[in-house]
Amino acid sequence: MTQGNFSVQTVIKDHIGTITFSCPPYNHVSVELLAEMADQLIALDETDECRVVLLQSEGKIFCAGADFNDGGDFADDEDNAVALALYEQAVRLYTNRKPIIAVVQGATIGAGLGLALVADFRIASDQARWAANFVKLGFHAGFGITHRLPGLIGPQKAARLLMTGERINGVTAHEWGLVDLVVPADQLLETATSFATQIAENAPLAIEETRNTLRGNLADAVKATTSQEWVVQTRLKKTQDFAEGVKAVAERRAGQFKRK
Repeated sequence: MTQGNFSVQTVIKDHIGTITFSCPPYNHVSVELLAEMADQLIALDETDECRVVLLQSEGKIFCAGADFNDGGDFADDEDNAVALALYEQAVRLYTNRKPIIAVVQGATIGAGLGLALVADFRIASDQARWAANFVKLGFHAGFGITHRLPGLIGPQKAARLLMTGERINGVTAHEWGLVDLVVPADQLLETATSFATQIAENAPLAIEETRNTLRGNLADAVKATTSQEWVVQTRLKKTQDFAEGVKAVAERRAGQFKRK
């Protein structure tokens, strides 16, 4: 489906459903983009031809997160209503039945990291870069990241990423357990497809039930976490530090924060 400035397309081949999204130039998230992505994920649940899903994006960047710059979807969201709607769609992404493999070719920042964390597995190019840069924006993490990230890489490394806002490369992401496989860029799609095939060749009902047991009440936990994250984000978005953080990140400099 193509709508406005984004597209989300699904193809199925050899029991692998591939969802490709595009919102050039930075693949920023939006409510509409995530809603369409969730719709297509849930539609694949009802398609017996699909047993596993590859989630990928076009361009050099996997997803640059939310756009807080002038003209961006979240720039004038004074009451944080757009963010709330975004998180409702984020929770929907966690409700599908079939395993998801995120194919990450480049920068995965902020809410983009949250999107990658929806997946069961992450296969990345050695050119991929990962960051939860919320504190550099004078903001609090969202998208359920504060629940999902510690469960994947441990509370200490999650705290490091969330409190420093540092950017890590694919090798470090793999060592920390954030990424399952890291490969040269020209081998990324082939590797992801091969990995997906290993899942798709197995009994589909067994795959889905195993995934359900492993993930448990993850969707409910993410829903509860996003509600908490949104409350704090709403408060921090009204601060001078947030305005300075957005400006500083756009200008690629350290923020001059005042704690107010």
